[in-house]
Amino acid sequence: MVKTVLKIDGMMCSMCESHVNDAIRNAMPVKKVTSSHAKGVTELLTEEAPDAAQLKAIIAKTGYTLLSVKSTPCEKKHFSLFGKT
Repeated sequence: MVKTVLKIDGMMCSMCESHVNDAIRNAMPVKKVTSSHAKGVTELLTEEAPDAAQLKAIIAKTGYTLLSVKSTPCEKKHFSLFGKT
């Protein structure tokens, strides 16, 4: 799994967050996507690192500006009612 953090300029409200999240969900396979207009950040969880040029094009179509992309590997977390698995 890969966590990717996008810095995005122009999001002003929760509808902006939804607009960005929907655009990303419709354009690429993601496990999870969340946005914060207050922080100007969108976080993606994907199987593989997404293409920065593709992300830039997706965000540009929404009317916002992609400022940076940072991807880092992350581990899947396993939870159990009986302790670690």
